[in-house]
Amino acid sequence: MSSATVVNVDIHGLLPKVASGKVRDLFAVNENTLLFVASDRISAYDVVMQNGIPGKGALLTAMSVYWFQYLKDRIPALQTHFISRSLPQPLESSLERPLYDTLKPRSMQVRRLEIVPIESIVRGYITGSAWSEYKQSSTVNGIALPSGLVEGQKLPKPLWTPSTKAEAGEKDENITPQRARAIIGDERVAADIERLSLQIYEVAASRAEEARIILADTKLEFGLDRANGNAVVLVDEVLTPDSSRFWPKDTWEEHLGKAQPSFDKQFLRDWLVSQGLKGKEGVTVPSTVVEQTAQRYRDAFEMLTGKKAEDIS
Repeated sequence: MSSATVVNVDIHGLLPKVASGKVRDLFAVNENTLLFVASDRISAYDVVMQNGIPGKGALLTAMSVYWFQYLKDRIPALQTHFISRSLPQPLESSLERPLYDTLKPRSMQVRRLEIVPIESIVRGYITGSAWSEYKQSSTVNGIALPSGLVEGQKLPKPLWTPSTKAEAGEKDENITPQRARAIIGDERVAADIERLSLQIYEVAASRAEEARIILADTKLEFGLDRANGNAVVLVDEVLTPDSSRFWPKDTWEEHLGKAQPSFDKQFLRDWLVSQGLKGKEGVTVPSTVVEQTAQRYRDAFEMLTGKKAEDIS
């Protein structure tokens, strides 16, 4: 895996760019296929940092591919947008070797689908914005919970707690399941998204526990295959340190009621808060925070997949 940091993705105009998100750049291969390229950009509190985390894009891609395959084996009805790790022919035949070697580990070809305009979040433990709401109203996304919970506690059962899917520069908003269903606008599609999200969480949480990791919560995204009866398809990345909270299982109990150590970008979030930089634009992350964040991503990848980060190609 390359140690270079890729913040800006440049494929020399060989494919048209469709979109650029906080982390990924999307290019059109044809009318049915997209190329997802994961940069090393990192965001926190809906703001992208000025510098990136070396090797992060390759880790996110390899981890997502691992989970797409793992989940499909255990949830046979699940459809995903993943096609292959190969680069499309225009890039295979035209890129110079150094750029090819940079792009290949961080790229995947996926099905081009209509994206459902919500973030499908499942929480198994109470933390983050859920904890903030609970302290005020004993609810999470409007769902009433028992009194007396403490930060980091396991919930009585996993909850589907969706949010809006904000445009670039805007912030996602936690919403009730009822409002999410209204936004989706199709009862069957909404029910499938909720059911699949909870299934994915439970399968992934079980795998994480085997690796001595707690999957506290995770954010999923879904698309619709209009040509096949609006079938619900798992898209984007899945179960990475960018979209999930991973905690060491062995130290979870001793940290109940306070911040948990983590294998994700919570370390970066905590640094931003400590420096008064939460939500601020134009932040350059110091090298010590970059390296410690990178190490947490590598640890999560290796513990969950059983593979070595340096072997990603």
